[in-house]
Amino acid sequence: MSAGGDGNDDGHDVREIHVHLDRLLAERGMTLAELATRVGVTNVNLSVLKNGRAKAVRFTTLASICRVLECQPGDLLSYRPASGTDVRAGDGGVGDVPPKG
Repeated sequence: MSAGGDGNDDGHDVREIHVHLDRLLAERGMTLAELATRVGVTNVNLSVLKNGRAKAVRFTTLASICRVLECQPGDLLSYRPASGTDVRAGDGGVGDVPPKG
């Protein structure tokens, strides 16, 4: 599963953040509905995250998911650069490295 990073104007859906919620739920024998109830979010919002369609996740939601699943954010999310992506170029946010030139 993946999410975010799909802001390309050329119509391609590039996803670099991958969500591992399916695996974590299966390992714990928990349903998405149970997690949603325990975290305090809707099934729909959790499904959007699980299926990689989320554009953002609040830190409070991420912390709640990690608390309920007894995991770390790195267990839930991973980063893999899309093929052909210049990893030096970002969106101008904190930590972005400006391209050489």
